[in-house]
Formats: sequence, structure tokens, C-alpha cells
Amino acid sequence: MRWVEPLIGVLVIWAALLDLFLTVLYARAGAGYISDHVARATWVFFTWVSRLFGRNRARILSLGGPAILVMLVATWALMLTLGAALIMHPYLGTAIKANSGPTETNFLVALYAGGSSMSLVGSSDYSPKTTGFRIVYLINSMMGMSVMSLALTYVMQIYNALQRRNAIGLNLDLMSGGTGDAALLLKGLGPRGKFESGTSNLAQLAESMGNLREAHEFYPVLFYFRFASPRYAVSRMALLAFDLVSLIRSAIGGDDNQWLKESASVTQLWNASMILVKTLESTFLPQDGSHEQDDREDRSRWFERYDAAVETLRAAGIEVRAGDGADAYVAQRSEWQGHVRELASYMQFTMPEVDPVTEDDQRRQQFRPTHDGHRIR
Repeated sequence: MRWVEPLIGVLVIWAALLDLFLTVLYARAGAGYISDHVARATWVFFTWVSRLFGRNRARILSLGGPAILVMLVATWALMLTLGAALIMHPYLGTAIKANSGPTETNFLVALYAGGSSMSLVGSSDYSPKTTGFRIVYLINSMMGMSVMSLALTYVMQIYNALQRRNAIGLNLDLMSGGTGDAALLLKGLGPRGKFESGTSNLAQLAESMGNLREAHEFYPVLFYFRFASPRYAVSRMALLAFDLVSLIRSAIGGDDNQWLKESASVTQLWNASMILVKTLESTFLPQDGSHEQDDREDRSRWFERYDAAVETLRAAGIEVRAGDGADAYVAQRSEWQGHVRELASYMQFTMPEVDPVTEDDQRRQQFRPTHDGHRIR
């Protein structure tokens, strides 16, 4: 029976080390079996608490990401301490003794001794008296040093990735004039229909979305960093990218612009954005199959959004597509709208915040769909 506690302690330590390995070193979304549950539970707690703060709810939610990092580091440290305590507890008073006075043998003392053994510079009053436990103390100190170094490096890398993610969101917002309107972004890429000047910007945007996807693959906890401004929301970035590609493929007319629709940058931007939202959705969100039903309810808004975009492009001197452009736009939007909406909802953003153009009541009133799905002014 004396080996039961040490055996459990070894298993607890290995569980912590394995989760750290999968989260920090393996670095794939959804791989960390403990860290994922800790992050999800912490986020659920913050979403619940934030409802008590009314207008200040966004500020409370913005604390969720940093709090999750603290909880992850604390969880790994506590698991290592608990494992060391379970190993040492049966041997207090024999192989491990107090340096002065009688040796207490309760579990709180074991936790104290186990936590102290994780430091290279031990300050505990309890020390090993046998060769075996001297080796245990040495192994514990090496583990403690390694785990804390990895954890701190992980935290720093997350903030570097967060800075790059926010820069992408800010640049997208600035390119759309701060409106979140992909039509204005497209207008800027091809002023007066001269899209050659905007190809480099389009290529950089496509590359940025690919980098954004990989950042969330390496650092899944990055998804939980939510800021008050929706410009920094992944759902807003994905929507702008998707809407931009959808408008390029459906609204731009003229044979001279066909090359733009077939360009690798447009294909890369679409595919990178789709992989991004699907990765996040499969990792963090429950699959309830609600996309199709909700999309059917939103189609009238998409027709109106297309008409408003076409009007913007035509006013900018860009040749627009005649005929079935709206149907092509709606067909493409049905592929990504549900993903964007689910991500926005999970991060406590409303669709008017993420997509102010489509959800704007005044703009919708400028157009109204007929019974057969076509638009009239």
C-alpha cells in the first residue's frame, strides 16, 4: 500500500508533462487534453460573469484570454506539485525529514515539500535523507525549471502572435475605411477598375490569412483573446476576406478582369480563410448543424448586400457583372456565412458588430427582395 500514492503521483506528473508537450511543443489545435478543458471552462466562466456587468461586459470578456494563460500555467504547476507530494507523502519522517525539530507527516507538509522540490534553489525545511530521494529531488528540480521555462516562452510567443493577428485586423479595417465593408476594400484595390495596382496588396492579404490560420494552429488559446473592438475579431477578419473574394468572383465584370478572378491570390485568400474558420469551429465549437436553416433565413439580406456593393463599385468606375451576379454571390456566401456567425457568437459578438454592412437596417431598406428572390429599388 505504501506504493499506491507514489504511483498515483507519477501518473499525475506524467499527465501534466504530456499535456504540456502536446500544448507547447507539439503545438496543434485541440491536442492538449487538459489545457483545452481548462481554457474552455475559464472562457465559459467569463462569459457568464460578464453578463453581470452590463455595458462593461466587453471589458470583462477582454480579461478572459490573459486569465486562461494564468490558469494553464497554474494548472501545470499544481499538477506537478500534487504529483511530487503524492510521491513524498508516505516517506515523510523516514526518507524525508525536517532539518530541525520533529517531522510532520500530514499531506499539507507533503505539498509544501513537493512544491519546494520543484525549485533549483530549495528553501524547504524538509530534505531527502536517502540516495533515492536525492535523485527524486534532482529530477523534480529539473522538471520544475524546464516546465516554467517552456511555459514562460509559450506565453511570450502567444503575445507575439496576438500582436500580428491584431495588425492584420487593423489593416483590414483601415483598408475598408473603418466600415467593415468589403466593397470599399475592393474599390481601393482597383481604383477606376485598375486592379493591377492592387495585386500586391491582395497577395499580402492572402498570405496574412494563411499566417493567421497557422498562428491559431500553433497557439489555440489565441482564439480566446477578445477585444472590445470587433475589428480585432477573427470572425470580422474572415468575413471581410470571404466577402472580398465573393464580390471579386460575382460582382466584377468585363473580360479584362477575368484574370483577377482566376488569380492564385484570390484562390489562396478563399482557401486560407476557409481552413481558418473550419479549424476554429472544429476545435472550439459544438456541431449542431444549424447553418443551413439560418442561411435560408438570411438570403434576402445577402441580395440586398450585393446590390449595395454593386452600387458602390459602379460609382467608383469599376465595371460590374450583369445578369446572375447576385445569384453567384448568394451561392458563395452560403458556404461561409454559417461559420462566421458561429465564431462570432461563441466570442460574444453580435452579427451587426461583425458585419455592419449586411446587418444595417437603413441600408437594407434601400432594397427589398421580390417574391422570386430578385431585387427592386
